[in-house]
Amino acid sequence: MARNFKKNWPLALVNHALAAIVLVASGAAHAQAGAAAYPTKPVKLVVGFAAGGPTDVVARAFADHASRALGQPFIIDNKPGAGTIIAAQAVASAPADGYTLLFGATNHTMIPALYQGRVKFDAVKSFRPLCTVASSPTVLVVAPSLPVKTLADYQAKARAEPGRVTAGTAGVGSSGHFATEVFARAQGLQLNHVPYKGAAPVVTDLMGGQLDSSFATLGSVLPQIQSGKLRALAVGAPKRSALVPDVPTFAEAGGGNYAADVWYGVLAPAGLPEPIAQALERTAADFAKSESATDKLRGLGLDAESVCGNAFATRVAREVTTYSQIAKALDLKAD
Repeated sequence: MARNFKKNWPLALVNHALAAIVLVASGAAHAQAGAAAYPTKPVKLVVGFAAGGPTDVVARAFADHASRALGQPFIIDNKPGAGTIIAAQAVASAPADGYTLLFGATNHTMIPALYQGRVKFDAVKSFRPLCTVASSPTVLVVAPSLPVKTLADYQAKARAEPGRVTAGTAGVGSSGHFATEVFARAQGLQLNHVPYKGAAPVVTDLMGGQLDSSFATLGSVLPQIQSGKLRALAVGAPKRSALVPDVPTFAEAGGGNYAADVWYGVLAPAGLPEPIAQALERTAADFAKSESATDKLRGLGLDAESVCGNAFATRVAREVTTYSQIAKALDLKAD
């Protein structure tokens, strides 16, 4: 076959083919070398919230760790607005070279549910989820004036008074709203959802007795729980939180396998080279394991968490499906 190839093909064409093979091989080697040397310049970490919020604070802590670990600055780029669509779009349309990353949270998986047909990217296919670095479990808290002491008491009251027990959230389509609806649907309860414009007024009205309950992120109500101004009935996580060790999980309290923790993590544009993905995953996992990160996160009412690679990607895809089903059933749409 080799002799026929040399005899039948023009020498110029043979040389051209060999040159092409060499070029492809050298290009692949160059790409691998570039990935191995990553990063060689500053990395942009896009955050879909304004500075000072929990996602931004965690992102800055991770950026500081990554800068030191990988030897190049990780620069925070805040792009708030439109339910984090602006930030997600910026990353989805960026080159998949590891120099533009998204530091997102659970709300990323709610975008398809709330903005159907209004986004130019796919929350699953346009990204490569790398690692979560922190989580904040949802906790069911009630006003001190509400005559319930346990989750069983709460459910009994809700069943005895359908539609009368109020449950406040940070707004329609917020993580708290979805958490509320998931639990209510699973338990066959009719709760009176009361949307607010943010978490702070929810806490204020809870303490004042104008609101009965809230499925809130632990970080948003931790000081009030610790001071006794709010009563925590259950934590929506697979295990108890070290921040409130006396509060049972929903499973322990008779609420089934309900879980509604909020994650914070790093995602890249789809197509990220494997060596770069592995370098970033190692960095994120090391951050979540570090003592400094644990202390920083606990101060925010968060737990360090590291779910990487396929496990994180599976979680993102599952949440997108779940939230889309709930939004469709409830006819939820963002303004």
